[in-house]
Amino acid sequence: MPLSFFADFARTADAVGMTTKRLEKLAVLASYLSPLDDSDLIIACRFLAGRPFPASDERTLNVGFSVASTVLIELSGIDPAEYGPLVVRLGDLGDVATDILPNRGEPDEPITLRSALNAFEAIASARGTGQKALLLRNFILRASPLEGKYIVKLVTGDMRMGLKESLVEEALARMAGVRVEEVQWVNMLLGDIGETALMARHGRLPEARMRLFHPLKFMLATPVEKPSEIVTEARNRDETRLYIEDKYDGVRAQLHKEGDRADIYSRTLDPVTHRFPEVAQALASLPHDLIFDGEIVAYSQTDGRCLQFTALQKRLGRKTVSDDLMAEVPVACMVFDLLYLDGVTLLERPLSHRKELLASLDLSYPLVKAPSEPVPVEGLKAEGEGDEGEEPHLLDAMFDAARERGNEGLMVKTPGSLYSPGKRGKAWLKVKRALATLDVVVTAVEWGHGKRRSMLSDYTFAVLGPGGQLLNVGKAYSGLTDAEIIEMTEWFKAHTIRDFGRARLVEPAVVIEVAFDKIQSSARHKSGYALRFPRIVRLRPDKRPQDANTLDDVRAIAEG
Repeated sequence: MPLSFFADFARTADAVGMTTKRLEKLAVLASYLSPLDDSDLIIACRFLAGRPFPASDERTLNVGFSVASTVLIELSGIDPAEYGPLVVRLGDLGDVATDILPNRGEPDEPITLRSALNAFEAIASARGTGQKALLLRNFILRASPLEGKYIVKLVTGDMRMGLKESLVEEALARMAGVRVEEVQWVNMLLGDIGETALMARHGRLPEARMRLFHPLKFMLATPVEKPSEIVTEARNRDETRLYIEDKYDGVRAQLHKEGDRADIYSRTLDPVTHRFPEVAQALASLPHDLIFDGEIVAYSQTDGRCLQFTALQKRLGRKTVSDDLMAEVPVACMVFDLLYLDGVTLLERPLSHRKELLASLDLSYPLVKAPSEPVPVEGLKAEGEGDEGEEPHLLDAMFDAARERGNEGLMVKTPGSLYSPGKRGKAWLKVKRALATLDVVVTAVEWGHGKRRSMLSDYTFAVLGPGGQLLNVGKAYSGLTDAEIIEMTEWFKAHTIRDFGRARLVEPAVVIEVAFDKIQSSARHKSGYALRFPRIVRLRPDKRPQDANTLDDVRAIAEG
């Protein structure tokens, strides 16, 4: 077979990004993937999905914005003062690379898919940012500007070009003549789009089995405000009973255990076992292989009560958790679902069956079975259906009780619901009646006033617009503690794109949750909207920028 060049991959990825038509994207992918031999097919599919290694592979490149920017500035010779505004304008380091890298002509030894993978493996194995930067520099030095674009996109994990893994799955399904759901299922089981591609090509998809220690995407819930919506939805589904659970104020966690190994993954699918060693230890002691879905919360074992999220924040972002910190901030994992048990994948089993299996397991603290109460739908009278002056709606009372217990609200789940990774539907609903909040990305910071004059305490923030573009919607300076602001000040100083003196443009990587009174039209912001009286609710280190709310969310609230 002829060599498969990285340049062909880059041209394919670019061609996919240049069309908005799904069928044209699929045709481009099929034309590229079909002639590849098996080994190159595996590599190409992983690259197209935006990663050099399988999702099930623990290796990481650990090359961030700062390292990549340092390399690009050196190789291009661009004035650093011009670099920051260019990043802000283009919004993507890969696009910046194309714009500023010189074209050195035909290389003596073109980059192949295999040599590109070798380079990524070397970067992943290197210790220290200096060695990683040197390897990245030498890699890009061999590349054309277009190849450099996709090297940077892959090392930073930000493809953003209209090509998602779901599109690769659909292309593979069409090439193999099978339903896309079959490819999606196998990719979910294996955590490797490359191996999935090979199995699809050779008709071996039915042979796939669940592979632990790669996180599955979490099933999501749809928010509702009125209990009547829950009753109406249940009746539409002909449900007679519903599971009612507290909605916890912690961090979503997926727990994997097989043999002697136990690992914990966050909502962003990152390993966080090191932050909760006592949870991992309890998990490892179980006499079963399994996958749990749950929420890790700060927890008082004395009264069996969840504590506020602010207590848990001391655990987040730590590389190591000392015995003193574990004693200061005890945690528990409120386990509410079971996805895999002793060789059996349970995702396509109804929730009622998964609950029965979970109830049969013997868990010890800090693993706690989340209370789950099945309630008859007809016992949940919708607002306005009873006699005047009747008792408050049952869900109202249950909501208030959950809040009294220190939790956010309620989760309402249908007993027959299957577990749908990464999907948000009406089978799971969440009831939160706090002030309206949005998850937003910090794009700029300013020095504070008074006692905060030495802290970067004023945050400008944005939501996701079309194509992932960040559009500012407001600025807030209240809500965080001095300790949190001091810690974030050091982070923002180390991740500044451009320093204007009083204000700084910063790497758009920090997500915060903000509350506000209303949303109004604004000519000041490119988004066209501004939040009125915004205040920071909390830092969200469990979320990535791509998890932030969108301009459509803002528009819906403003118009609603």
